[in-house]
Amino acid sequence: MHVTTTFTIEGHAIREYKGIVRGIVVRSPTLVQGFLGGLKQIIGGRIGAYTEMCEQTREAAYNQMVEHALLLGANAIVGTRYDGSDVTSGSGGATEVLCYGTAVVVEMLEAEEPRAARPSYLPG
Repeated sequence: MHVTTTFTIEGHAIREYKGIVRGIVVRSPTLVQGFLGGLKQIIGGRIGAYTEMCEQTREAAYNQMVEHALLLGANAIVGTRYDGSDVTSGSGGATEVLCYGTAVVVEMLEAEEPRAARPSYLPG
C-alpha cells in the first residue's frame, strides 16, 4: 500500500476516491513510564519512556488507518497527516493520536518508450 503526505503518487494516476480513512489511539503512560518521566521532568533531559510510548501510539494509529483503507478497497492513501492532543490533564494523563488521509485506488502509468535519437542527416 502506498501511503504519502502528498496528494499525488509519482508514476501513478488516481482512478477512484474511496473517502477519508483514519486510525485513532488513546494511550496513557504505564506506571513505570510515568515514574521515569516524572524523574526526567525534575532533572531535565530527553524522556525516552514517553518517546517510546508516543512512537508505539503513532504506529498503532497508522496501522488502523491502513486497515480502514483496505476495508474500503483502496490501494493507496494520500494526504496523510497526524494530529495529537491531551484528553486528560495532569501527569500520567492520556494522549490521543489521530492518523488520517484520503483512501484512493491508484494505477501505475505506462512508461513511455524512450525514442532513439535519429541522426540529423535523416529526414523526419
